[in-house]
Amino acid sequence: MTEENGGRKPEEEIEFIREDEPDGDAPSVVREDKPSASAKEPPAKEASSEGSRSLKEKLKKKEAELKHLRKEMDEVKDQFLRKLADLENLRKRFERDKDEFQQFALSGLLLEMLAIKDNLERALQSRAADPEGRTFREGVELIDRMFQSLLAKNGVQPVEIAERRFDPNFHHAMMTEESESVEEPEVLEELQKGYLHHNRLLRPTLVKVAVPKKG
Repeated sequence: MTEENGGRKPEEEIEFIREDEPDGDAPSVVREDKPSASAKEPPAKEASSEGSRSLKEKLKKKEAELKHLRKEMDEVKDQFLRKLADLENLRKRFERDKDEFQQFALSGLLLEMLAIKDNLERALQSRAADPEGRTFREGVELIDRMFQSLLAKNGVQPVEIAERRFDPNFHHAMMTEESESVEEPEVLEELQKGYLHHNRLLRPTLVKVAVPKKG
């Protein structure tokens, strides 16, 4: 058997691919840089965490202050209620003492007046046994002196009429009479004695007054 192509064995065909010539149709590879493990967290996140802690501390502090203020308010309220109760008790005691004073303030005066009444009863009893009335008169005079002494002891003095001059501040004219002998009102007669209590008018003197004649 003869071989074709001049008796030479056909050589195997070898395809050579050049590594330095990239295929035009091959896609280009894009590298992405990965963050390194040593990269730090963003500063904004750290600032937010610190702000949150600061806000919590402030809130905690305000709550403690509020609790302290509430405690002080409760103490002040308790003190106020105690003082209010004390004032109410004091008011009730004052009212009670005032009522007792009004009831018994005149006890001393009334006791002295009872002594005068005793002497008045004795004078009346002696009148029947004394036809001339001397003992009765002496008894009445004694009672009058005792009564005047009692009034003076309690600051009561009679109103004096100075130079018979009429004073409307102390005198009350019950009767008037025209007279040519006076140029201004003048007391003619004392009808009822007036009294002062510690220099304040207690009762005016009732008088008859002479007034200048008209025309």
